[in-house]
Amino acid sequence: MAKTWQESAVVYGTEDLLTSLCNSVSRVLTVATQCQIQYSGMVQRITKTCLKPDIGCFVLFDGGFSGLVVLNFSAETAMELYESYMLNMGMPKDELANSHTSDEVSNIMGELMNQIVGDFTGKVRRELQTHITQNQPKMLVLNKQVVLSVDTHLDKPEARRVTFYTGRNNIFYLELAIDRTEFIKLHEFEANEAPNPDEVIAQTNAEQHAIAVHAPVDENNHDDLLKSLGM
Repeated sequence: MAKTWQESAVVYGTEDLLTSLCNSVSRVLTVATQCQIQYSGMVQRITKTCLKPDIGCFVLFDGGFSGLVVLNFSAETAMELYESYMLNMGMPKDELANSHTSDEVSNIMGELMNQIVGDFTGKVRRELQTHITQNQPKMLVLNKQVVLSVDTHLDKPEARRVTFYTGRNNIFYLELAIDRTEFIKLHEFEANEAPNPDEVIAQTNAEQHAIAVHAPVDENNHDDLLKSLGM
């Protein structure tokens, strides 16, 4: 008996989007730091997304679907990723920042998140044939938890948390809040070939590092962001 359209359709849902995002995190950070980044095979359903100490990064995206991505790092994890990234770029170790509260560490972590979400949005365009845009990632050094809510922008919000492990077995967390959505394949198509992440990162590293390290920190904008989050 022939399958019905509903039985044969390929459906791409929340967990598939989450897996694609997790692969972007592990791929970009592995290439950038030359350290193996892995994530847990289990995912948590959560009811709220939070920025947590010691460093929290978040970015909003909109377009074909809307959502919020959060990365939470301990001081040790942030410093491991920062140092590995900078050393991989050829920076002398004695010139590196020695505290996670340094502006340079904040800028580099924000840039890494920008690369991650950029990789993810590229895959969305190629594989789902839709388009999403992102805002500039925001990075905060925190000493307390801050709840982030995008419920007003989402009709049926779903939230997930995934645990990641670095090469030194430090832990960080990815949180995703997204509209409940499904993509159903109507017909076969070939996704455009993905760019080589090594070539992309190698090509842009020098420019990104110059911007990240030398860009002035706007204290007023930083204070406004903290105030808007109730801190």
